[in-house]
Amino acid sequence: MKRILITLFSITALVGTVVAQPRFTSNTEMHSFGQIEWKHPVTAQYTVTNTGDQPLVLTEVDPDCACSVAQWTKTPIAPGAKGTVSVTFDAEALGHFQKSVAIYTNAQPHLVYLKFNGEVVREIKDFTKTHPYLIGQIRIDRNSLDFPDVQHGEKPVLHMGVVNLSERPYEPVLMHLPPYLRMEAKPHVLQKGEKGMITLTLDSEKLADLGLTQTSVYLARFAGDKVGDENEIPVSAILLPDFSGMTDTEKANAPAISLSAKDIDMSPVLAKKSKARQDIILTNTGRAPLQISKLQVFHPAVGVSLKKSLLQPGESTRLRVTVVKRNIGKKRRHLRLLMITNDPMQPKVEINIKAKQ
Repeated sequence: MKRILITLFSITALVGTVVAQPRFTSNTEMHSFGQIEWKHPVTAQYTVTNTGDQPLVLTEVDPDCACSVAQWTKTPIAPGAKGTVSVTFDAEALGHFQKSVAIYTNAQPHLVYLKFNGEVVREIKDFTKTHPYLIGQIRIDRNSLDFPDVQHGEKPVLHMGVVNLSERPYEPVLMHLPPYLRMEAKPHVLQKGEKGMITLTLDSEKLADLGLTQTSVYLARFAGDKVGDENEIPVSAILLPDFSGMTDTEKANAPAISLSAKDIDMSPVLAKKSKARQDIILTNTGRAPLQISKLQVFHPAVGVSLKKSLLQPGESTRLRVTVVKRNIGKKRRHLRLLMITNDPMQPKVEINIKAKQ
């Protein structure tokens, strides 16, 4: 009987080991650019979700040709959390193309492929698909500027495509740039129907603090334009603590944060009441004290309270989230909370809030 029990225990332990693993899931396998203009680089951005129950690490991202350059989330992606893979294609060769990007991870399988395709042409006449967002008579290919996972000292780059549909020459300008962003537009002036590129470089050393820094810039629609809701473009940057110098032993003995929920839906309550509230339990499942150094929310509809910000190993605390219905429509930004911790596997923890009225 003892031998049978030992055998059953061994099988159970083995099954537990097999099940506990990271899992790579992308929002799409194929990104289609459609038509893009010759020698005007474009960027495909894939959202990666760890649908497993162990941290996911993207160890390497390798495009299949020198015509593409990749950037990706280099910090571990916690279970349920998201990362990004961005691939910029140089569009130097005319004609149809289909490219692939090899993603190496610590999940099974260790290698997966993401793809993108399109056609490089000398002239684009219909920009509704390539530049879906319209501000005045200017079309752009993105309506937000997000730098999701930045380490101190890094200078990540974002590109925003611009098309002039007005009758006059147009100079692409982003107004109210914060000191940590530098902008360059090429060409400096766009004639009617001409396409250009705004390149934004983030200087992480000029960010004030860890966590989420959020602001807005405004696309000038013409010379002398003013700022307003119609030409607002939200900007966000998340500066993470640096754990690159930690040894494997230090990581094994580090704190570890666990949450009872990372996605909450307040919609059913808000359909009947003016205010909704939900509690999330935070637990330190690691071996050292857990410090929640930042708890941020940037939407007037959301309020939070945290009972304790320092948790000993095995200790739990309550995070209370409140949403006020009448304030939901005041900002276009989605509802979320951001925590910065000293857990090297989850330095950034995001809680997404669904709150339809």
